[in-house]
Amino acid sequence: MSIFDILSMVGGLALFLYGMHAMGEGLSKLSGGKLERILEKLTSSPIKGVLLGAAVTAVIQSSSATTVMVVGFVNSGIMRLSQAINIIMGANVGTTITSWVLSLSGVEGDSFFIQLLKPSSFSPVLALIGVCFLLFSKNAKRQDIGTILVGFAVLMTGMDTMSGAVKPLADVPEFTNILTMFSNPLLGLLAGAVLTAVIQSSSASVGILQALCVTGAIHYDTALPIIMGQNIGTCITALLSGIGATKNARRASVVHLYFNLIGTALFMTGFYLLNIVVNFSFLEKAAGPVGIALIHSIFNIVATLVLLPFSKGLEKLAYLTIRDGKEEVLVKAEEFQLLDERFLDKPAFAVQQCKAVAAKMAELSKEAIILALDMLQSYHQEKFEEVCKMEEYVDRYEDELGTYLVRLSSRNLTEKDSRTISMLLHCIGDFERISDHAINISEAAKEMNDKNMTFSEDAIKEIYVFAEAIREIVETAVEVFIHDDITMARLVEPLEEVVDNLNIEMKSRHITRLREGKCTIEMGFILSDLTTNYERVADHCSNIAVCLIQIHANGFDMHEYLDTLDKGENTLFREKYLSYKAKYMLP
Repeated sequence: MSIFDILSMVGGLALFLYGMHAMGEGLSKLSGGKLERILEKLTSSPIKGVLLGAAVTAVIQSSSATTVMVVGFVNSGIMRLSQAINIIMGANVGTTITSWVLSLSGVEGDSFFIQLLKPSSFSPVLALIGVCFLLFSKNAKRQDIGTILVGFAVLMTGMDTMSGAVKPLADVPEFTNILTMFSNPLLGLLAGAVLTAVIQSSSASVGILQALCVTGAIHYDTALPIIMGQNIGTCITALLSGIGATKNARRASVVHLYFNLIGTALFMTGFYLLNIVVNFSFLEKAAGPVGIALIHSIFNIVATLVLLPFSKGLEKLAYLTIRDGKEEVLVKAEEFQLLDERFLDKPAFAVQQCKAVAAKMAELSKEAIILALDMLQSYHQEKFEEVCKMEEYVDRYEDELGTYLVRLSSRNLTEKDSRTISMLLHCIGDFERISDHAINISEAAKEMNDKNMTFSEDAIKEIYVFAEAIREIVETAVEVFIHDDITMARLVEPLEEVVDNLNIEMKSRHITRLREGKCTIEMGFILSDLTTNYERVADHCSNIAVCLIQIHANGFDMHEYLDTLDKGENTLFREKYLSYKAKYMLP
């Protein structure tokens, strides 16, 4: 074997691994987080969990990715450990699909239809279609499909290149002697585990083994223990993801290891004991890609069928391995556990998690401002302290969510997800400022209570009307944000302009009362602070609504949109403005 054959083998391996990575990335982006959300919700029964884990893994082509995602679900409290076990079992079955696809490279025959099944026949066509989608289509889904097709073509090209490069090894005695060592079950098991742990993909390591089969030097007695070891080696990814997680999440990663260890021990013990009695003759035959795919599938299906009834036992074993201490201190509150760093590898799903957390932040900001408005009519110290707690929690939301979104923005995102992240980063700042204004309003109420001050009867009526307008604009903005309601978003700006006019009119009326001696300068300062905070709350609500409209319109200029409305060129705006003006007319 020459140096050029070695370079070809290394290059083929590089193409193979990159193609598998590109295809997995494309499949993940095309799913848009839907597969992860299905995993999150549909785990009500063991059988359903196994089938779901198998289906999702077959689609995203990685049991490691599925298992890491499940560890993240358990860590976030989204999924129970008992549910996770069933999905992990299914993931091991689903990963065998890849080996069957790769086995097509070993198809032989002169028939036209058999030739069509060979990847070397259809991969170039898929590559051409994929490249056309990537270069000439602006549609995000088509580009993802293009990535999948090109990834598959690169994967199969790498497989063929590796197979061609290792063929000369059949004539190298040293190579045959090394492989003979692995016919020892323990050494073969160790070799498969180490190889898979290094590249962190059982599908890839099985593909490499299938490529080596073309030498004819790998017999089934060598291949079988290596395949068993590959199933154990793939657990390293989940074990690494469990570091620093909650105890239940670590238990989920340990279950993955125990499932493969126990399954391997049972399978190999049963197989080799049976071999003593029956003496399987196929073990001495040269292994082929289809045979390796078959062994891979049989092992994982049999292991799942045998261990599924004992899933509770696996759960108990995980609890015995990682015991409960006197107490477990969670690093994050329940809401923030949704922002698990494991989800960053699945950006589409991570974006959905961020939206869920941001929705809770929006609701909390709304509760804070409404409670603050109520305090102007009926002050209680408990309410004041509650607003302060809410504001502190909203600040934490902004810190946690903002940091997570910045990390997420550096990942490989679709255009839609990128726009969503920009929108969330913009809006959480507005929600945080709304909670700040809630503090300002509640402090004004506290000052009036402490100094036993009251507004005039006319001022009280006006403040009530103004507060109701603020209540409605905040509730509308939060509703718009949570439900992504663009129709409702167009109602915010007309109400914001009414709020601006209310602010001007109230200050004008206060000056009149001040001249007539019906109000004091000190009360005027408090009134001015209140109306200014009201107006700024409305401004932030306007920012949120306009930002969502902007995102849906693929980023047109915000100022241009507002200028158009201010000029009165929008009929809906004028109609709603007049309606709100009549509704919130000062007495």
